Amino acid sequence: MNFPLYIAKRYIFSRSKNNAITIINRIASMGIIVGTMALFVVLSVFSGLKVFSLSFTNEIDPDLKMTSTYGKSFLVTPDQEIQIKKIEGVASYTKIIEERVLFLFKDKQQVTYLKGVDSLYPVVNDIKKKLFNGQWLKPDSYQVVIGYGIAQDFSMGILDFENPLQVFAPKPGKGAIENPAEAFNKTDVLPVGIYSISEELDSKYVFADLGLVQELLMYKTNQISGIELKFKPNADEESIKSELKKIFKNKVTLKNRAELNESLYKMLNTENIVVYLIFTLVIIVALFNLVGALIMMILEKKGNLKTLFNLGTEINHLRKIFLLQGTLLSVFGGIIGLVLGMILVLLQQQYELIMITPTLAYPVVFSLENVLIVMTTIVSLGFVASLIASSRVSKKLLD
Repeated sequence: MNFPLYIAKRYIFSRSKNNAITIINRIASMGIIVGTMALFVVLSVFSGLKVFSLSFTNEIDPDLKMTSTYGKSFLVTPDQEIQIKKIEGVASYTKIIEERVLFLFKDKQQVTYLKGVDSLYPVVNDIKKKLFNGQWLKPDSYQVVIGYGIAQDFSMGILDFENPLQVFAPKPGKGAIENPAEAFNKTDVLPVGIYSISEELDSKYVFADLGLVQELLMYKTNQISGIELKFKPNADEESIKSELKKIFKNKVTLKNRAELNESLYKMLNTENIVVYLIFTLVIIVALFNLVGALIMMILEKKGNLKTLFNLGTEINHLRKIFLLQGTLLSVFGGIIGLVLGMILVLLQQQYELIMITPTLAYPVVFSLENVLIVMTTIVSLGFVASLIASSRVSKKLLD
């Protein structure tokens, strides 16, 4: 058996003759356990908040979105559509047009996005589940679906035949505008549904039929501003991107869900890192107790160490005893803290112990990634703390 490891385990499980040292050891162990548990719970909470925050955008963002690299719109041919359908891993796709336009309703006005969609849009994006009121628009009609925020701003309901929603889009062209009245294309549309996703998205889009938007913007029948794709399970994203670039001769920009919400992902990841660093600092402070406990143990076992040294044990092996002792304490404390943290997280998932609102529980996510992060942090910092304490063992101390 490894001699330093054998002595280290004896020191861990044996009771010290000095009550003060026993108390210090228990405090150090409790610090590791509580610090580990707190770090795991906080990381699980932020993982839950990340999933919760992204769930809003995931409802309306596709797996992959394709737009033109060299302009606001591009032409798609029937042959290109056939090639898209043949790409392995693509479950379905939808053609869209997005354009900022002016909306007027009674005496109120607002500039936001008009999004033209075809009949396959609800297949790619399950938007129908987010309908707050009414129904989804019918193809080849003047119906629109508005966001809850827009409906509130306009004090608007649905199926108001006496007061249609007016849409103004600038006419394409060059040069100065001589007659402002002729500078816009105008159409009246009828809101038939209201969707509710998040405060930001509810005021961003008004959904309309693709053909209606093409007519309003004076686009050709095969002219669009983007294509949104839905993947099959376990699809190879990079392979699909490569095929699309070949089909459209590298004239398109492709963005997945994370790239479409780059700023949101960066904000959430930054918050996660900051919280991790803060609680890691708390654990470092707690590990000062471990350093103190090991140094007290070294002083208490000074006579035993001197005997072992006289029997031929090298200084490095004596240091290794306390290095292993501190590392094992960190491992055992980390495991106990993780188990307690897992129990808390699972209880929150199952029984919703802590609520944000009367109907919304604090979101938490149990993740093996968080388990590995916490255990690696505890063991690494515990090893460093033990290394610092064990360096106190020297020939001068024994003399």
